[in-house]
Amino acid sequence: MPRTLQDAKLDTRAARLRLKQRREPYWRALSEGLAVGYRKGNKGGTWIARHYTQGEKRRFKSLGTADDVVDADGAHVFSFAQAQELARKWFGELALQDSSDLPTGNYTIAGAIEDYVRDYKRRGGKGLSVLESIINAHIKPTLGNVQLANLSRRKIETWLDDIAAKPPRLRTKKGQEQVYKEMPDSHEATRRRRNTANRVLSVLKAALNLAYQHGRTNNRAAWEAVKPYREADAPKIQYLTDKEITRLANACPDDLRTIATAALLSGARYGELAALTATDFNPDSGTLHIARSKSGKAQHIALTDEGKHFFSQTILGKKREDLLFVRANGSPWKKSEQFRPIKEACRKAKIAPAIGFHILRHTYGSRLAMRGVPMAVIAQQLGHSDTRMTERHYAHLAPSYVADTVRAAFTPLGIVKQSNVVGL
Repeated sequence: MPRTLQDAKLDTRAARLRLKQRREPYWRALSEGLAVGYRKGNKGGTWIARHYTQGEKRRFKSLGTADDVVDADGAHVFSFAQAQELARKWFGELALQDSSDLPTGNYTIAGAIEDYVRDYKRRGGKGLSVLESIINAHIKPTLGNVQLANLSRRKIETWLDDIAAKPPRLRTKKGQEQVYKEMPDSHEATRRRRNTANRVLSVLKAALNLAYQHGRTNNRAAWEAVKPYREADAPKIQYLTDKEITRLANACPDDLRTIATAALLSGARYGELAALTATDFNPDSGTLHIARSKSGKAQHIALTDEGKHFFSQTILGKKREDLLFVRANGSPWKKSEQFRPIKEACRKAKIAPAIGFHILRHTYGSRLAMRGVPMAVIAQQLGHSDTRMTERHYAHLAPSYVADTVRAAFTPLGIVKQSNVVGL
């Protein structure tokens, strides 16, 4: 970290109080061509950074208010040391921008998105297909041709409001006009659409921040000022009751019933189950091995006696490398092939609204929570990296989870008077 420089005129508010008021700042050089300055005004002073090179000449940036009257808070009011830190950060950004051999004038949102996806792949980001789906559905069609230089806060907020106002998209054949789902006029429907808009905004901001880091633009105020919708990510978890589970299982064709049963007994995701081979089930330990979960890490799922019996029956007659679950025609379960069969099974089982396959995973987690299983155990079974996601989805279902936690942590105060009076 660069050394913080001292200056007898600028170090303290007492020293700055003795300075004469003038328009030209009092400068302190940090290194050749780089300086931080203090401009004294009627009601206190401000910090300024100055950057000089032969090619760009002098460039200035206002850093913020000096701590002449109010103590420094590092956010709006800054000490001399903090001003130096802010100045050096800006100098670094300018150096990155100046060293870039990439043109910035005609750089569009589409270009920023393409660079971001390329970098995402390089870093081994997960859920690439979901990321590309979000980009192609919500970002490129509307903002793709917009140049970063012309991007404004109002333009982003208008785009975000449009996403939140539109109903969910339905699967549409290629080349045909996009079909949308009917959206009920309810608080939950609004929350879900705003949650979708927030997730899309996070992708856009990530791409624009990368463009800023690579020197494609020197101003990120437009998107930094755009805030996501509040209280939009509070989930309303849907799960099946025991009676609905029975009805759904009876309504499923044999191939779907098998993989759906596996989901209900393990909490594994559809893609994880579709990739399982006979060697991934260990009958001795009664565990299921997920070689690569959504997080990219391996996972072991402990099975109940019913689960052990089910998987023991499933591996009968299979070689070690054989897939555990295949379709009726012997082909593997591929991406999205579960959508229509599970929807048809819900229709036959009279489950409305129809669930997606992922709700079977939520049913597994919900049943554990409602039977008092600790959140840490549920998190491990579901492959969550910690309990935050687990608590967010399932803690409210645990009848004693909150009460037990509060009672264990909040010891008696000893201020309540004891009495022999008993209510009748």
